[in-house]
Formats: sequence, C-alpha cells, structure tokens
Amino acid sequence: MRILHTSDWHLGQHFMGKTRQAEHQAFCRWLIEQVREREVDAVLVAGDVFDTGAPPSYAREQYNQFIVELRDAGASLVVLGGNHDSVAMLGESRTLLAQLDTRVVPAVGVNLDEQLLVLKRRSGEPGAILCAIPFIRPRDVLQSQAGQSAADKQLSLQQAIQDHYQQLFALAEQRRAELGGGMPIVATGHLTTVGASASESVREIYVGALEAFPTSAFPAADYIALGHIHRPQKVGGLEHIRYCGSPIPLSFDEARQQKEVLLVELDSIGLHKVEALAVPRFQPLYSLRGSLTELPALFAEVARDGSPELPVWVEVQISTDDYLNDLQARLAALCEGLPVEVLRIRRERGAAQAGLQREARETLDELNPQEVFDKRLESEELEQELRQRLQGLHREVLAELQERQA
Repeated sequence: MRILHTSDWHLGQHFMGKTRQAEHQAFCRWLIEQVREREVDAVLVAGDVFDTGAPPSYAREQYNQFIVELRDAGASLVVLGGNHDSVAMLGESRTLLAQLDTRVVPAVGVNLDEQLLVLKRRSGEPGAILCAIPFIRPRDVLQSQAGQSAADKQLSLQQAIQDHYQQLFALAEQRRAELGGGMPIVATGHLTTVGASASESVREIYVGALEAFPTSAFPAADYIALGHIHRPQKVGGLEHIRYCGSPIPLSFDEARQQKEVLLVELDSIGLHKVEALAVPRFQPLYSLRGSLTELPALFAEVARDGSPELPVWVEVQISTDDYLNDLQARLAALCEGLPVEVLRIRRERGAAQAGLQREARETLDELNPQEVFDKRLESEELEQELRQRLQGLHREVLAELQERQA
C-alpha cells in the first residue's frame, strides 16, 4: 500500500499582497505526476487544505480540479479538516466528492464510524484501515465544567483527545479482524505535539488550553500522518509519527526549508518505508540580512534565481543603528534592473539608541494575537505564576472565538 502524506496546502493564501495561485497550481501538477510515476494508492491531506474558511473562487476551483485529475491518475483522496478550514464549506460537497473517490472528514462527528475508512489499493482490494481524525475542537470532545482551572481544562482536553484516538483505534482493530486481518492501521491528526518545531506562519491557536499533545498518548498505529506544523519532521525521533510540512513556504522563515511530501509504504506486517519526496521550489523566496553597504551584493546573488517573468520575493532585515526615513526608496534603487521584489522591510533592534527600538517595533500584521498579548505582558512586572495564568486565559478566549467562527 502506497500513501502520499501531505498537509497544510493553504490554497488561496495571500502573501504580503501576493497571490500563491501559480505556485499551488504548479504543486498540484507535480503531485499528480508523482502519483502516476510511483503508482500511489491514496493521497492524504492532513488538514488546512484552504488558508481561510472563505477561500477565493480560484482556490476552490484548484481544489476541485485536483480531485478530478487525481481520480484520473488512479488514486483515491482523503481530506481532513484543519483549524484554517471551514467545517461547513468542506462538508457541503462531501457527498458529491465521494463519487470521485474523495472522502472528506471536516470535523469530529457524533458517529465514530464516519472517521473509520478503508483505503483500497489500485487493484480495488483493501490495503489499510484509516483512523481519519481532523482538527479537534474542544466542543467536539469535551463539555466545559464550571470552576475548572486552566491546568484542569488542559488535562481534561488532553484526556478527551486521547480517548477519542483510542476508541477509534479499537474500532479499526475490530474492522481489520472483520476483513481477515493482515492490514496496517494508519491514523491522522492536525495538532501540535510535544517537541514539534513550528514557524511564524503557523497560527498558534491551540486546541483550547492544550499547547501540545504528548506523543505517548497516540495509539499504536503503524503510521501517524500529522498536519499543522509546516516544517517537515519526525516526532520524538520516531519513524512512524511524522509531520510532512507545507508544500510551499508560507512565511519568510520557511524560505530555506526543503519542502517535501512523504511516500509511505505499508504491508501486512506494518510500516515498510517512508521516503521524503522533495517538492520543487516554484517561487524563489529569500530572507536577507545586512547593512545598506552589504545589500547590493546580496541582491545580486539572489537575483540569479529570478527572471523578469518570475522575480525573487525578498524580505530585508536591515542591521543598522541609523534611522533612515527614505529606506524604502533606497532599497528600491538597489533593486533597480534586477528581477527582485522587496515584499517586507524590517529593522533589527539596536541597543545603541532607545529611539531605534521604538522605530524597529513589529507591526500588527507581522504578529498573531498571542504574540501581541505576550508582548503586552512583557511591559508589566508580574509574577511568573500570574503571567502564565493570564496567558492560559488568553488562549482560551482565542479558542472560543475560533469555535464561533468555524
């Protein structure tokens, strides 16, 4: 059984005023080629197929076109809802898409059987049992209780999510026995695990007060396909618990990452092999750091990866203690004639002048709500226990707002 593990496509994302439509289109074409060449049986998208709950029409069209082309390539598709996805929007077409060998699990439902899927090989024979678990919202698995502390809520939610995994895994074992045994069990998830390394494009909206799900709480599945963290990585060094990461860089701090999808091979014994397939870079993206005297050479170097039709997108971090009110114009002059577009300018904090610190502060569009709150707390003299409690309460408020918007 060959499964392609992907996640966090974020179709419809706008990046510093730029659309990612062409990149996503190129990625979808490349992925279809991999499916054909490697005779993949099923493709998993472990959450965040869209960037927002109301994606633009071209993003929905890309999604639908990929589904049609994947079916023609001979593979089935499973789409799991993520924290960016709208449950209602993903769910509205699930019955229709089922006719195209695409199964959509937008959210945790009342009936566990809806999350238990049998993945078939190209021959039509059952190849694996899938515990299809999307992003879990607190209201899906937990009823709030009056008087609970933030720590109690976190423990309750962690236990509820663990119970959900274990119950579904027990059903999977039962289904495997009914089918005659000899089939691997795969599970999915869209969450943060203990020790996972995130990036600035990952919105730190936790599952309620749950900051990270412990690896030991996962069931004994043969492979666990995770989404939400954009950097590809093994969890706890384990071969069978993986984040595949996003297929394109979604922030400048991901610019140096080699993006990948994971080709997972399983047999009747269990996990056979996991192979990382490097995703080509469809849009040159760089984060440059230096002084005004150093930047011309840096621009010239990265310009070699660009063209007039496909210019390099650049973030510039200026390391200087001098405040320059014409900085944007100076950088534009340095890029003149080069296939380079500066999308963001940041001044590094200097220790020499207090005034520089004020001018170098981040803008709100660079920070998520949790970071804004944390920076506000930094300006207050608070005991550590009170600081942590306030941070926990703020996360709960963010989670509640997210639930209302879902």
